[in-house]
Amino acid sequence: MVAAAVIIALICALVVALAVIATVKAVRTVKRGVDQAVTQARRTVEDTRLKARQFTQTGPAGEVAELRLSLRTSMRATQEVLREGRKDDASLTESLALFDRLSAHGRELDDDLRKLETEPDRERLAACLPDLRERTKQITHSADSLRFAAQDRARQFSGDELSLLSEQIRMETGALRHWESDDAGAGEESKGAEAGGGEAKGAEAKAAESKGAAAKAERPAISGRDASRQWGYTWEKVKRPESPA
Repeated sequence: MVAAAVIIALICALVVALAVIATVKAVRTVKRGVDQAVTQARRTVEDTRLKARQFTQTGPAGEVAELRLSLRTSMRATQEVLREGRKDDASLTESLALFDRLSAHGRELDDDLRKLETEPDRERLAACLPDLRERTKQITHSADSLRFAAQDRARQFSGDELSLLSEQIRMETGALRHWESDDAGAGEESKGAEAGGGEAKGAEAKAAESKGAAAKAERPAISGRDASRQWGYTWEKVKRPESPA
């Protein structure tokens, strides 16, 4: 009884532990989903606000919003391409590591641009714009280069795989239609045999003609009675040799 009670207690403890683990995982999954949704919502709101400022404000303030929007769009697109591509291509790990280092500069630049959105001194804002414009150009150009290279690499691999698959399918269809190649080979063999037979018949005919010509050349000219008719015509009586007395 004691052993049975211990086993039952262990089973109950195991069930409770599994339930707790499953609950923790579910809570973490839900929290992760909520965080992603909140982050996506914040991004959408921020991008919408920047687009509005870009078109409603003129001068340096509108350009700052344009620079922030360009920076955020380029960095986000590159991050998505590299993370998705690394699932199928492990060589993009190094590219993603370089992008992480680039992201540090991108976040620093985004913070500087965000602070200047509320700068009341337009002259100071205009003086800072050339440096901010150059930094934004460098970061977005580097991010775009990584993204374009990853996309070109994925397209190249896809094209090579498609070419290989097409060649394999062509070979498979040829193997499935093996009778066509057999018929073609048999037709060529029959044509070759007919051609060979025709050549043999022609050679035989030429040989026969040459033999006939040689026989005519060796036959003597007719002089008097033909030797083949020495017994006379068929209606003539043949003289029998006299019997000995």
